[in-house]
Amino acid sequence: MVVVIVTMELAEALAGKKQAILSLWIERTLDSYAAPGFFKSAKDPFANPVGSNITAGLTALFDLLRTDADIQTFAKPLDQVVRIRSVQDFTPAQAVAPFLELKWVIKQVFSGDRELRPLLSQLDALDCAIDRMALAAFDIYAECREQLYRNRIRELKSGSAILTDAACPSALLRRESGMESGQRPNHERA
Repeated sequence: MVVVIVTMELAEALAGKKQAILSLWIERTLDSYAAPGFFKSAKDPFANPVGSNITAGLTALFDLLRTDADIQTFAKPLDQVVRIRSVQDFTPAQAVAPFLELKWVIKQVFSGDRELRPLLSQLDALDCAIDRMALAAFDIYAECREQLYRNRIRELKSGSAILTDAACPSALLRRESGMESGQRPNHERA
């Protein structure tokens, strides 16, 4: 059982700077996407499930880090973020990088506040906890990718891949007849 050991003074400083830390952390995480503007601006969880889940997951993780939480309690919010990133075009390193970036974010926020600068030397235990969180995120990422590959193999074996991977029949017909997008069929040309 691994627990995060945060001093009372550090916990209070993290609580006091929660909004600044979360805002920068969430912003940097959403910036890793091709279209971060939408993820940042759309607040409706149905219209923007990616942004909503990442925001909720990172918020829960930050709250857990500020307490003496058991590392197993991190599994659900880690899964909430990593499951999304595992099905997108991220390398494994890119998928888990936001968890490690939290160390940089906290140092940036604390460095900008003269009263909190002395606490920078107390971040070692928190940094270790963040490293363990990132390693747990990588485990979840690997499990998710393995599940995707198993599902893909099952699709290929069952023959359903023919339905999901086959091109649209009308698109094939257009390609075979030499029509480009926007061209009319030969019989309509005059």
